[in-house]
Amino acid sequence: MSAEPDEAYLLGVNETEMERLRFQHGVWKPVTDGFLDRIGVRSGWHCLDAGGGPGFVALDLRERVGEKGSVTLLDPSSLFLDRFVRECRLRTWENVRTLRGKVEEAPIPPGEFDLVFIRWVVAFVPDPAGFIRKLIAALRPGGMIAFQDYYYEGLSLFPRGGAFDGAADVVRAYYRSGGGDPYVTGRLPEILREEGLSVTDFSPHALAGGPGSGIMEWADRFFVQHIPLMAERGLMTAPRASEMLADWRAHRGDPDAIFFSPIVVDVAARMPG
Repeated sequence: MSAEPDEAYLLGVNETEMERLRFQHGVWKPVTDGFLDRIGVRSGWHCLDAGGGPGFVALDLRERVGEKGSVTLLDPSSLFLDRFVRECRLRTWENVRTLRGKVEEAPIPPGEFDLVFIRWVVAFVPDPAGFIRKLIAALRPGGMIAFQDYYYEGLSLFPRGGAFDGAADVVRAYYRSGGGDPYVTGRLPEILREEGLSVTDFSPHALAGGPGSGIMEWADRFFVQHIPLMAERGLMTAPRASEMLADWRAHRGDPDAIFFSPIVVDVAARMPG
């Protein structure tokens, strides 16, 4: 039996996760904004935010495309979609819509969009090529498809030498336990070229900061919540999880500690047109 839409997301669908996603969006917003600038999103574009959760990127896209364009948010979660609808009503925006479902199953209109944007989704997908093929079909001639996702290297704490040094291995196993690929961005250029698109952007990014920084707070909201869940999945022992959290908290209390994020890669490609 397949999971219900609100249960299918590995990291959970609830108010706690929605708040974590809100904070995450704020921390990574300069990186995402820079990507959208390079893509050239402008007034009049019709955009699809695929797997866009509560719609934080979708709201930013609507600001860019204005009244002459449109934004569609596609996500399996009714909780996330309802949040987006409420935000749009507060802004009295009418040129927005939602589609509920997984990309692989949703009735996505073919040939309609100037941009399909996918952030932190494709790394969870068991069949990235099929997933991407479905989204490419939604593009207009000359349209763009754009991804932000992990090449899951780089994650670390300084000073090194504690239990947290093994965190990246456990997170990669966490992704794989749901059928995902923590190195998916390395595969995307080949997949896109095989589908006849031209890759126009491949840009890696990493953030770093100490206690009190947005990036360390972002990491804290993930690891404190999910390290115990990783142990529950059998990806490490409960004592190991406790050691990892203790090491993390010790670094959080060290004014000279630095957290380095995993690598996030921007990948964009254009349809012939």
